[in-house]
Amino acid sequence: MADHLQLRGAVIVDAGAAVKVSAEGKSLLPIGVIDVQGEFHRGDVIAVRTSDGREIARGLANYSSAESRLIARKPSSDFERLLGYSAEPEMIHRDNLVLV
Repeated sequence: MADHLQLRGAVIVDAGAAVKVSAEGKSLLPIGVIDVQGEFHRGDVIAVRTSDGREIARGLANYSSAESRLIARKPSSDFERLLGYSAEPEMIHRDNLVLV
């Protein structure tokens, strides 16, 4: 997945989310996302980058870029109010994420 599928976009994460994903093997939660780059759909491969632009992972997005912009920096308890539906709490689930 990391090398063979075309990237459709990226999310920029804060330092805490970068540690959770890269060092602790956790899923990426929207609350740790500080910016969304590009246009992508649910299921597209996106990059996970630190604020200095270093790519730390790639994975399958659980949300489109438009939805991601709405829920970035928000707790999962706000998703239904912001999106009009309740979905996964993760931006990228650990099972669909590879470190680079």
